[in-house]
Amino acid sequence: MSHFLNYEQQGAIVTLTMNAPEVRNALTGNTAVDEFVAAVERINADKSVRVMILTGAGTVFSSGGNVKDMKRFTGDGISSAEIVKWYRGGIQRLPLALHKLEVPSIAAVNGAAIGAGCDLACMCDLRIASTNASFAESFIRVGLIPGDGGAWLLPRVVGLSKAMEMSFTGDAVKADEALAIGLVSRMVEPDALLREAGALAARIARNPGSTLRLTKRLLREGQHQRLDSLLELSAALQSVAHKTPAHAEAVNAFIEKREPKFGDD
Repeated sequence: MSHFLNYEQQGAIVTLTMNAPEVRNALTGNTAVDEFVAAVERINADKSVRVMILTGAGTVFSSGGNVKDMKRFTGDGISSAEIVKWYRGGIQRLPLALHKLEVPSIAAVNGAAIGAGCDLACMCDLRIASTNASFAESFIRVGLIPGDGGAWLLPRVVGLSKAMEMSFTGDAVKADEALAIGLVSRMVEPDALLREAGALAARIARNPGSTLRLTKRLLREGQHQRLDSLLELSAALQSVAHKTPAHAEAVNAFIEKREPKFGDD
């Protein structure tokens, strides 16, 4: 069986490439979800990893759910309860896994990100788009709702009003509009996409790994906690950060007027 994800590591940066261009990197009807879950677990366990980049092979980032595979849900041979079970044990494991990814993540969107593919990009912390990229919350076009968490993800990236417009129309947003609405943080020419993503990842990866993971955890918690609760968590995590070798090295380097040298922590 061919693998859906290519896992490559260079130094502190892992690049995951969805490698099923023959089905436009569809996320269902294959082993995609299982491989994403395994990749997240592998990254979380490897303290040498500080950043993850996600991209797609071919001309499409991801077409989302495999529509041909959905045919089996329309007949009498499967019950509503079985469909609920399929979602819980299938595509819904993807946002839960990526939400638990401990290191910063960058989606390098090389082409169309459609339906669950659009939501997959939103599961990453940062997004860079090729000028060839487009984004469509297009479930409505096939008579479906965002069953993979898109109704939670997209409004947090572009705001509720724009998320509703994208969800109600299913219209595609081109790369320049995606930049204007904050869906992506930058737009680059196709041949510069991975280079730009790699440069951003390198700027992140030069910082201490343990503190990057603590910072990401705090930012995630800040999405739903009250200020007083977040301040309590901040104090607790800061006490951990103060005791790391990276912090001691940073303080000493500052006093000695030199660049800090952070090891794997």
